[in-house]
Amino acid sequence: MSQDLEEILKQSIDKISQSSTDQELENIRVELLGRNGLINKLFSDIKDVPAENRKQYGADLNRLKQELESSIENQSNSVRANHDSPPPVLQKQNLFELPKLGHLHPLTQTERQLNALFKKLGFSIYNSPEIVTDEFNFERLNVPKNHPARDMQDSIYIKEPDYLLRTQTSTIESYLLKTKSKELPIRAAFPGSVFRNEKVNRSNHFVFHQYQAVVVDKGLTMKDLIGTMDLMFKTLYGPDIVVRYRCKYYPEVEPGVGPDMQCFNCHGVGCPLCKYAGWIEMGGSGMIHPKVLQAAEIDTNIWSGFAFGMGLDRWTMAQKNIKDIRTLMGSNLAYKPNEL
Repeated sequence: MSQDLEEILKQSIDKISQSSTDQELENIRVELLGRNGLINKLFSDIKDVPAENRKQYGADLNRLKQELESSIENQSNSVRANHDSPPPVLQKQNLFELPKLGHLHPLTQTERQLNALFKKLGFSIYNSPEIVTDEFNFERLNVPKNHPARDMQDSIYIKEPDYLLRTQTSTIESYLLKTKSKELPIRAAFPGSVFRNEKVNRSNHFVFHQYQAVVVDKGLTMKDLIGTMDLMFKTLYGPDIVVRYRCKYYPEVEPGVGPDMQCFNCHGVGCPLCKYAGWIEMGGSGMIHPKVLQAAEIDTNIWSGFAFGMGLDRWTMAQKNIKDIRTLMGSNLAYKPNEL
């Protein structure tokens, strides 16, 4: 670790060790690790480091960040232990203690932000059942039986082959297109839980959440899709967010686009969270495939559309600096992700 980073570490640990209340620790955490804190500023300035030293400097920054997080957590446990042992006189007065209060779940907070944004854009908010049929989860989305894309989704069936837990919020899209096909144009958004037989780790879970939007109108192009997604990214993460769009294949759209966001944990250097790629895949999108519109009896000579489905868990993790998706499934009222 460079001499400058060593000095930052030493001074920060001294400051942390002198804190005696939760509020003091929280102020230090925000100052060092918050969105506008020192560590994020150092990551932002990494572009100014000579190219030959950048990789080592990034690794040193990650180590510094981890040591600061560990130091804050240890000091927090120490402060809490001291506060959990009141004098005997106070122990007799515990009838007057206030109950612990929770807060809106981080996913709910992000979901409500997105709902507010899309309502301003004239979208309606929809939902649908989580137990669905094969027809709406696959066939109406241009994924017929024996299509290889079915294997990629690791579906959880309630009763094979017809009933399953929805694997994607695109299922809501297929319901919507059928029921609203005579009420065009359509402009709708819909958050929801989805289920796949995934191996649970820090970035994947078998229960996760998506946020889907679909627009059907006359004369829509990829420009409308990219512009809407750009607005969504900037609303949640600010005007300086770094996003790239890659061509990808999805059966329900043509052409398909995959938006990636620069990793919020390592700022493009590479870390376990982004699997050392420097980027995190945030969802999928594209122009609605003509076969999907035709399955809903929508005339593709008149109407076109675009749709996108984003991983709401990953959007929340990036916005609130959460390192492990598994913590979103817990029920600890004391859980406070960074920058709530």
